[in-house]
Amino acid sequence: MMTEEEYLAQRSAVLAAAALDTRAVRSGQRRSAEGEHSEPIFTTSSYVFASAAEAAARFSGEQAGNVYSRYTNPTVRTFEERIAALEGAEMGVATASGMAAILSTCMALLKAGDHIVCSRSVFGTTTVLLTKFLAKVGIRTTFVDLVDPKAWQAAICADTRLLFLETPSNPLSEIADIRALADLAHQHNSLLVVDNCFCTPALQLPLALGADIVVHSATKYLDGQGRCVGGAVVGRREHMDEVLGFIRTAGPSMSPFNAWVFLKGLETLRLRMMAHSASALSLAQWLQDQPNIAKVYYSGLEDHPQHALAAAQQKAFGGVMAFEVRGDMAAAWRFIDATRLVSITANLGDAKTTIVHPATTTHGRLSPEQRAEAGISDSLIRVAVGLEDIDDLRADLQRGLDAV
Repeated sequence: MMTEEEYLAQRSAVLAAAALDTRAVRSGQRRSAEGEHSEPIFTTSSYVFASAAEAAARFSGEQAGNVYSRYTNPTVRTFEERIAALEGAEMGVATASGMAAILSTCMALLKAGDHIVCSRSVFGTTTVLLTKFLAKVGIRTTFVDLVDPKAWQAAICADTRLLFLETPSNPLSEIADIRALADLAHQHNSLLVVDNCFCTPALQLPLALGADIVVHSATKYLDGQGRCVGGAVVGRREHMDEVLGFIRTAGPSMSPFNAWVFLKGLETLRLRMMAHSASALSLAQWLQDQPNIAKVYYSGLEDHPQHALAAAQQKAFGGVMAFEVRGDMAAAWRFIDATRLVSITANLGDAKTTIVHPATTTHGRLSPEQRAEAGISDSLIRVAVGLEDIDDLRADLQRGLDAV
């Protein structure tokens, strides 16, 4: 008769060879003695040990197992193993938010005096984290144009330890050459960290292109319905052990309930990402032909400067696009306020389409100069396309166009 260990080993081998859709549904789960089919939520802060010796062994790390839910929880572990399996990583670490994922990575792997090279076109709060808070502990950051290889090369110095970027960028859909930047980072003994929030592993695999670490805001597409806040970091075990050590000490942990919600989101990840992408491309092509639109930013459009690169390293082009209306901020606000179906909110990755004015929301904490450098104009609008009927979405955006 097969032992449980033999069964689990065979199951792991099958899952390792399985397609993404299968891993998104099956990876990471270890059924309890109750034989549950769906993953359970372990809502416990602590765990009971069989003896004082076992407790000592668990706390010291000599014996594997649960210790305290700040850094060991079965539901969270299932999510960590599943997102790692999807990204092709050795190990994953869950965090309380996407920003906690970035903070934990930097605090775990950097020290005072180290230097980061970062794309200008990252989430506004990421810029604030680097320039205001990491700077307080002596970690310097230089910002460069995402798509200018010479700028990345010129910014690297003897103290550079980490290159950080988002691709596609938020909100202009600029595309970085991940493999080229990975090669550059490794030439200088640095790590390449890629925020894969907009594509997810359903569309893009940065580790397979040479990146060292991938971070996620699980709040977005990994959830898919705007229900919970969380984050994840995945990569090689040597790096992830350090990140987990920071989580254990500092405590920006994911809750078991949120981990369970994200597990449910992962089950439909590829199906949703392909649907988001198809609708976004359709709307972007339509908006290009509208007289009140000055420019559309979406890498799926053939005239996008990095369209060929996006097609080469992504399976589709994602659900986020941006466009500039003809006029000023008032015109952009009139467009947004005239919509009746889409939601005016800064979140994205939801089944519900969202619309936002980046200059006064997601990038509002940046100075006018910083926004100008990042290409965030006052007439720019970002739309994260959801899963509604495409004709209804087009009709709602037409209301906005009519108001400009």
